Amino acid sequence: MGSEPPSPPQVVEEGGEEEEEEISGGEEVDSRAVPGRGSLLTRRGITLRVLLKDGLVEPGDGVLSIHYLGKKFVGDLLCDGKIRWVETGQIFNSPSAWATHCKRLVNPAKKSGCGWASVRYRGQKLVQYKTSWLHKYQPSAEMSLASEGEDEEMGEDEEEEGKAVQTEERNRKGKPEQHEISLVQRRGERERVPVRYCTLGTRDSARDPHTLVELSAFSAINRFQPFNVAVSSNVLLLMDFHCHLTSSEVVGYLGGRWDTNTQLLTVLRAFPCRTRLADRDSAPAVEEEICQNLFMRGLSLVGWYHSHPRGPALPSLQDIDSQMDHQLRLQGSNNGFQPCLGIICGPYYHGNQGVASTITPFWVVPPPEQRPNDYGIPVAVEVTYVQDNFLTSDVLNEMMLLVEFYRAAPDLVQFSQLWSPDTTVLDKIKGSLSGHAPKDQAYSQILEHVYNQLSNAH
Repeated sequence: MGSEPPSPPQVVEEGGEEEEEEISGGEEVDSRAVPGRGSLLTRRGITLRVLLKDGLVEPGDGVLSIHYLGKKFVGDLLCDGKIRWVETGQIFNSPSAWATHCKRLVNPAKKSGCGWASVRYRGQKLVQYKTSWLHKYQPSAEMSLASEGEDEEMGEDEEEEGKAVQTEERNRKGKPEQHEISLVQRRGERERVPVRYCTLGTRDSARDPHTLVELSAFSAINRFQPFNVAVSSNVLLLMDFHCHLTSSEVVGYLGGRWDTNTQLLTVLRAFPCRTRLADRDSAPAVEEEICQNLFMRGLSLVGWYHSHPRGPALPSLQDIDSQMDHQLRLQGSNNGFQPCLGIICGPYYHGNQGVASTITPFWVVPPPEQRPNDYGIPVAVEVTYVQDNFLTSDVLNEMMLLVEFYRAAPDLVQFSQLWSPDTTVLDKIKGSLSGHAPKDQAYSQILEHVYNQLSNAH
């Protein structure tokens, strides 16, 4: 990651004469309650904040979009009615400001953005929400007073947006364009720019818990890694396979052994949680089954893994707190030291090198005693990967169980679609897993059987 901490989001105020001003200098005014012709709001007075307040739209990540001359721009609608451009994190005060900025990037000669006619909220033009507001709250308003120049320069944009919507419709029915595949954004997941730990400071409840944090090195905090780690290649294969199956986040546990004499943590088995993260009712039963499997195999719980499907494989603030909790639980009441390894797998992040997932082992160092209210320090863990000579029946059985579990899931990845111009998602999975699989041809044929099951999962 970059050596400089990220700059605060830039607030852009442009859009020329189209710029919508907040009512009465930003004060909340309920003009519906004031009788008389003069109290009517024109369309210029109806802002995103008005639509939010009256429930016509809701804030959300990735709910706004612009199509212009073959380019697509995606934005988040914030609670205060401002717009955050997903690609850069810039903040815009209005649809016109955002539309003008984006269109000038494509066409520098563009004078204005036709913001409310160009920006779509969940696929529908924002100008239609203005009209709905007027029909609902000011039905007597003369629509001729409401146009106020919004139809200017519409020809080019209407034609372009129509083509873009038709293209998206074709993509849904046929072959998608590069990167427009169904590896959809988890909970509207936008590109998250990691921050350096030194920029965090004291805990702040207002900070987004999904903020990603760059890993530090043990040497950077004047420490040695207090344990060694060896991870079986079968663990990586099963974990990587699990994380590739769905566009939603998944989680699992790691089983192995801790040798207090050699200070070596050996990770021998992955135990995927075949449950939805939001399904709290079934989670205890799944965890109990994993505990029984650990006991039967003579293994101990030594860590956990989870996925960041489309983002960098770096811990969020929430992940840091979860990892610290796991470390404290494994340590137990006798204060004997036993490490707990956290692993993050990023299967579909387009910042990855090639088709291989990014797999990040990490640990959390408690904050200094003199700063107990700081966040824990996430550090990279050096790991030795041990190549297994064969695939165990346990691993193959678990892979088939995972295929069956996600077969009917709405967020099952579309394996036949394109990951890159010449690579399908299934080929991408095969390529990523080939780095963990035994090189023996017989095992390649066994994996092909699993891949065939994936192809038939839809």
